[in-house]
Amino acid sequence: MAEKKLQPIIIKRVKRQAHAHHGGAWKIAYADFVTAMMAFFLLMWLLGSTAKGELQGIAAYFSSPLKVAMAGGDGSGNSSSIIPGGGNDLSKVHGQVRRSESAENSNRRNSQDAGRTEQAIQDASRIHALKNKVETLINSNARLHEFRSQIHTEMTPDGLQIQIVDDQNRPMFDSGSAELKPYMREILREVGNALAGAENRISLSGHTDAAPYGNADRGYSNWELSADRANASRRELVAAGMPLKQLARIVGLADSDLLHPAEPRAAQNRRITITVLTLEAEKRLLGKPEAAPDPSSTPAATDDKFVTELGLLTESTENLENSRASP
Repeated sequence: MAEKKLQPIIIKRVKRQAHAHHGGAWKIAYADFVTAMMAFFLLMWLLGSTAKGELQGIAAYFSSPLKVAMAGGDGSGNSSSIIPGGGNDLSKVHGQVRRSESAENSNRRNSQDAGRTEQAIQDASRIHALKNKVETLINSNARLHEFRSQIHTEMTPDGLQIQIVDDQNRPMFDSGSAELKPYMREILREVGNALAGAENRISLSGHTDAAPYGNADRGYSNWELSADRANASRRELVAAGMPLKQLARIVGLADSDLLHPAEPRAAQNRRITITVLTLEAEKRLLGKPEAAPDPSSTPAATDDKFVTELGLLTESTENLENSRASP
C-alpha cells in the first residue's frame, strides 16, 4: 500500500482592526442649526418687543437707505434703535418722546421736588421756633403760667396747634354766650402778640361740648355758638397786633370734633383752637390761589351761557316730543 502523501496544514489568522474614524462634520452642522434657531428666536423676540414706530423707521431705512442718507444723515427712526437713519419724525407722530426732552422733564421735576423739600424744611423750622417762643412766653409770664393747664401746644400734621380749653371751675366764656371772661381775653392777647410776626397763616376754630343749646327752638345752636366764640377770639387776637390778613379761616365746629369723645359733655371739649398752618396744610385746606378770572367766564356770563344752553335744550326736547306725537 502506497504511503499517503502528507497535506500541508494552513492556519489563517485574522487580525481585528478598529473601525475607521467617520469625522465630526455632523457636529458642525448641528452647531450651525442651533445657532440659526437661536438667531431666529432672537429676531422674533426683538420684533415682538419693538414699538410700531420703530418698526416703520427700520422698514423705511431698508426701503430707501440712500435717500435718507442723502437727505441729511441720521433720521429720527434711530431715536431708540441701533439702526441709523430711516423713517419719519417718530417723536411727533407715534407718541414717542425724545430722550433729551425726557431728561429735561426729569431734571425739572427733580429741581421742583428739591425746591419743595427745602421749602418744607424751612417751614418746619419756622413753626418749631414759633412753638418754642410760645412755650417760653407761657412759662415766663406769671399770669399765663397760672393758666398753663388750660393752654395746650403740640405739633400736628397741619402745623402748630394751640388749644385753650375750658375748665369746670374756670370757664372761658359765659354759659351759652360768646362773651369772653377777663382772663381769657388776656390769654388771647398774649398769644396774639406772640403770633404777630409769624409768616404762616392761621386757622381759628371754636368748639363746644355735646350739651344742646338752650335756645335751640329759635334756630340758634352749638354751631352758631362755636362760630361766635371763634369770632370773639379773632377780635382779641387782632387787637393784640396780629394782622387780620394772617387769618386764613375761622370756623365753628360745635361738637363735631370732641377732645374727649368718651365724655361728650366734658368741660375740656369747650375750647378755642389756634393752628399755625404749614404751607402744605394751607394749600390742602384752602386750595391753591387761582389766576385772575377771565371776563368771559365771570359768574354773570356763566349764568347767561347756562340759561341759553338750557333754553336750547328745552326747545330741542319739546320739538322731539312734538315730532313723536305727530302721526
